[in-house]
Amino acid sequence: MTLLSWLNRDGKLLLASNITRMFGFGFLSIILAIYLSSIGYDELSTGIIITATLISSTFFTLFASIYGDRLGRRKTLILFSGLMSISGTIFAFTTDYYLLLLAALIGFINPTGVNFGALISIEHAIIPQTSSDKKRNYAFALFSTVGTFAMATGTLMAKIPEFLRIEYGFDPVNSFQPLFMFYALTGLILIGIYSALSRNAEVQTSTPIKKVTLSPETKSIVKKLSLLFGMDSFAGGFVIHSWVAYWFFAKFAVPENEIADIFFIAGIVTAISYMLAAKIANKIGLVKTMVFTHIPANMLLIPFALVPSLHLAIAFFLVRMFFSNMDVPIRQSYVVAIVKPEERTAVTGITNLSRNIPFSASPTLVGYIFQFVSLSFPFIFGGTLKTIYDILLYRSFKKIKPPEEQQQY
Repeated sequence: MTLLSWLNRDGKLLLASNITRMFGFGFLSIILAIYLSSIGYDELSTGIIITATLISSTFFTLFASIYGDRLGRRKTLILFSGLMSISGTIFAFTTDYYLLLLAALIGFINPTGVNFGALISIEHAIIPQTSSDKKRNYAFALFSTVGTFAMATGTLMAKIPEFLRIEYGFDPVNSFQPLFMFYALTGLILIGIYSALSRNAEVQTSTPIKKVTLSPETKSIVKKLSLLFGMDSFAGGFVIHSWVAYWFFAKFAVPENEIADIFFIAGIVTAISYMLAAKIANKIGLVKTMVFTHIPANMLLIPFALVPSLHLAIAFFLVRMFFSNMDVPIRQSYVVAIVKPEERTAVTGITNLSRNIPFSASPTLVGYIFQFVSLSFPFIFGGTLKTIYDILLYRSFKKIKPPEEQQQY
């Protein structure tokens, strides 16, 4: 019996797509704000472009939730991968602000450093069909783990611009272009992977899919989740990787190659935490795991923002990263477990959309605050609001359990 025998062929293809995508997201999340600063754009202008990428993600997540099953999950994934390649190509060949803004709006330029957007909404709907219910938590944890290892490895690619400048005399602008070209290539690789998915990846129903319909019970759940996820996501927009990398760059003058090392270690720490999260969830339940691991991470943002030395900042950052994403695979597993299988694409799309919309507003605010107010306040505010979210989530959902927990806790 092979190590992944419990995961079907489509599941293994999704693992490959996740690794490919997150590798690209890894270096992009580090270089984006630094690159825009290097070509002469201030923090507010940079924040507007980052916001544009998130607005685009919101639109395509909405599209996926409404049309993903009707058009076909495989076809939709291929379409989105093509747009990702186009966006990367535009960034590779121009520094014109309005063309970069257009590329951001076309979609799939990910500055967050997390598995975020319309592609993952569709993949989340497929993942429960790749293994048994008993293995569902581990499936989501595995996807998050391998994706985060890939992202951590991808962050090391952020060393390339400085290497090209020192060793080959590239100017500050051209030194970044190969990475954007490689990002465009990852979109083409994804097209090949998604093309190999089977018909079993589609929604399993005997009747044609005409429109999205949710049961009254599911509507109530989705409404509550959407409001809470929106709060968490708005707060999370204050601490995305692009801004944290820029914070290290602006506050402590850390060069890109050292920032890449910091985020590589952070990615490894995060990836290790995912599989631990699955074990904890199987012991105490999904909701408790989401909340009890998330609160320490949020509280650590406050001392992180205020520390006077780089070494302390790195220490707080790495400890925070161990806890901060343990809730991610557990949240993903929880959302698809408490609704009907035929509702999963719509529900994952809607709940991801509820995260995208408020998330889109935060980066421009951060850019303004960084430029005119303080380098510390965004992290303090984000950590406080995220802690409030955890308390409200526990109060609202501690009694709504997935099937495997209903007789246990």
